[in-house]
Amino acid sequence: MSDTGVVIDASRRRIVLAALLTAVFIVSLDSSVLNVAIPTILRDFGTTLPALQWVITGYSLTFASLLIIGGRLADIWGPRRMFAIGASLFALGSFVAAVSTGVLMLVIGEAVIEGIGASLMIPSSLALLSRTFQGADRGPAFGMWTATMGVGSSFGPLIGGFLTTNHSWRWAFVVNVVVAPLAIAGVLWANRPEPRRDVREPIDVPGALLISSGMALLVFGISQGETYGWWVPARAFVVGGVTVWPSDAPISIVPSAFAAAVLLLGSFLVVERAKERRGAWPLFELSQLRNRGFRYGLSTLLFLAMGQAAFTLILSVLLQNSRNLSAFDTGLWLVPSGLAIVVGARVGGQLTRRIETVWVARIGVATLTIGLAITSWVISPVVTLLALVPCFVLFGFGHGFSSSQITNLILRDVPPDRSGAASGANSTVRNLGWAFGVASVSAIMSAFTVHYAVERLQSAERLTEAVRADAIAQVREDSVNYEPPTATPPDEAAVLEGVLDESVADAARQAMRFTTALVSLGFGVSFLIPGEARRRRHEAAATAGAPLP
Repeated sequence: MSDTGVVIDASRRRIVLAALLTAVFIVSLDSSVLNVAIPTILRDFGTTLPALQWVITGYSLTFASLLIIGGRLADIWGPRRMFAIGASLFALGSFVAAVSTGVLMLVIGEAVIEGIGASLMIPSSLALLSRTFQGADRGPAFGMWTATMGVGSSFGPLIGGFLTTNHSWRWAFVVNVVVAPLAIAGVLWANRPEPRRDVREPIDVPGALLISSGMALLVFGISQGETYGWWVPARAFVVGGVTVWPSDAPISIVPSAFAAAVLLLGSFLVVERAKERRGAWPLFELSQLRNRGFRYGLSTLLFLAMGQAAFTLILSVLLQNSRNLSAFDTGLWLVPSGLAIVVGARVGGQLTRRIETVWVARIGVATLTIGLAITSWVISPVVTLLALVPCFVLFGFGHGFSSSQITNLILRDVPPDRSGAASGANSTVRNLGWAFGVASVSAIMSAFTVHYAVERLQSAERLTEAVRADAIAQVREDSVNYEPPTATPPDEAAVLEGVLDESVADAARQAMRFTTALVSLGFGVSFLIPGEARRRRHEAAATAGAPLP
């Protein structure tokens, strides 16, 4: 059934699903493809890494800060229309990025235009999915959505490496220019236009300004703490050649960003609560959080997203530092987890036809937790792909089972005319979880790498005092990025490399244990999500006017 209330036949539903999956794939693929191409783009544009890093950082900030606004626009104007607008902007941004002649043009295309397009597309795609598929078809549809997200993220580095090596990094954007119009055509043809509303709800401009600026500052603080310093400035904050925050300031820009984010987001909550009481069309109805499935589903998703981001980061650092693999080879090692995500999402989606959706999600979270725990046990400086494959399979199956059906549960009881904003909240929490996961695990790995490396360097017998002192100082500054100076004698360089390899592996083990604990908390929270029987009792009690059990 569509959001118009008219039944959509099976063939049209399949076309809608294919179009939505195509759009989700190119969005999830985009940033991971670009990561691999950074060294080539640096040479092509003759620029610096900090300048180019704003392409990826800017995309994340734009995307995360506008998701709830994009979802609300889908509620007001219809998800079909907003999906088409978002995909059109995404294609336009990709075209600008593909023909860019410098960093500024690439930032405008990728970080600004594509980021805005993606923030409209993703909530609209979930809203369309939620409205189009009901009953037994709902679980498998959400499973395929998540599987596609997993494929894009997992295979992005491989595709990016192939295109960059054999053709050009620009082809990663050209693909979007071709594919996005096909997705638009599929959705517009197979999904009937939304009916005109008697009253067009106004957009909550104050709420939009508060949530977008607050989220941008929050994501900036979380993602850039390592770069600019969590408290003491590590470097100046420069935008367009202008120093916005000097390196000799009393504190870093990061705690200032957090303070401003708390103020803005707190003001957003106050404004939205007041608007909802007056019936003045708030951007996001906070009363939706009274729904236990929505509230605890989002909480579970936060822990899951943190764990999923942390797993990928930990293994990437371990494989590229301790095992000395290239970024492309690291991507090859991670392929089994991507395949397992696809299979897990499909199997989990089909399983919802036999058991309650909430139990499918719980089984997924439990499987993911077991996979993380086993990974923390097998990690070593000489870990093999064969030893990691069971970990990848458990992680991928758990990821596929849990993520798709948690999203299903979050949107299960949301009214159709509010599914856009709810989908935006779902995607926002997922992005925050990724940002928190990366930031927390980066800090843990950095701190433990320094701790273990300094201990080993102090007791290493085959180092001269000068080399030892210099290595300790540099490790404390560079952490996992430390490399012995080229002038170091070969035998001492081998000792230093061995120390760092072992220290990174030990730090990765500690970070994986922390990640296991995080996802275990998510597993506990998942038991607060009501099952079908409890939902029916609540609905019956609400209908009868009795107190909720």
